[in-house]
Amino acid sequence: MANFQFPQQTAFYKGKVRDVYTINKDWLVMVASNRISAFDVILPAPIPYKGQVLNQVATYMLKATTDICPNWLVATPAPDVAIGKRCEPFKIEMVVRGNLTGHAWRTYSSGKRVLCGVTMPEGMKENDFFPTPIITPSTKASEGHDEDISKEEIIAQGLATTEEWAILEKYALALFARGKEIAAKRGLILVDTKYEFGKLDGQVYLMDEVHTPDSSRYFYADGFDERQTTGERQKQLSKEFVREWLIANNFMGKEGQTVPEMTTEWINTISQRYIELYEQIIGEKFVPQDWTDDQRFEATTKELEKVVK
Repeated sequence: MANFQFPQQTAFYKGKVRDVYTINKDWLVMVASNRISAFDVILPAPIPYKGQVLNQVATYMLKATTDICPNWLVATPAPDVAIGKRCEPFKIEMVVRGNLTGHAWRTYSSGKRVLCGVTMPEGMKENDFFPTPIITPSTKASEGHDEDISKEEIIAQGLATTEEWAILEKYALALFARGKEIAAKRGLILVDTKYEFGKLDGQVYLMDEVHTPDSSRYFYADGFDERQTTGERQKQLSKEFVREWLIANNFMGKEGQTVPEMTTEWINTISQRYIELYEQIIGEKFVPQDWTDDQRFEATTKELEKVVK
């Protein structure tokens, strides 16, 4: 995918999976690439249609949550492109967990019961539901790994004021409840997710992507209880299967480790899993759209003319 030069462009940032263009200091163009990252490392092969899946799921979810809080999105001019308002980001990610899975389970199974200042109940099994969803924030590292952080540390370090934290917490839990509701209608359980927020004109805005397979983990609801009872692995739709494949091949992003080879077959499997999640969560058939860079640029520039004053 090309590096574009949009009219009135004032900055460009290449993220792990997104290319972010700042327009006239007040607007952002986000291009969701087909890059895939895990353990804070960009894997060597792009995943067909991943960018389109992420962008379209995020657009759907942002539109489905506008009554909860304002968000950055203004337009989606191309399958993998979004335009929105530039906010001043909080340097934290609000991670909401409904189940004891992933990082939380790894912490729990090591014998610890406190994660990001939150005490987890005794006697839980992997993937069990928490009595109520918990928030386990992390710092938003510009480089390297994000780090766990507690609410108290966030306020002490000035990453958010007490008042701002109260708003972030309220929004994050309400968004998670809505995400679970949408997922339940589609036979899924929203297990955990992360939200990013920023400020614009003194108001807190939801930024970036929401409830996508990159920012969230989903389980299939059908058979969940039986699998928990028998100790069988839960059927899930998320990027976790990519992490599991990397771990099985001795890669966790640590120094000296090498990313295993990604075969064409494996790349296509990942692509199909992303498409499966799209169809499951949106409830519609995925329509692959192969746009050229010229088409992307033209459609985005035309949309920018409408919004950038």
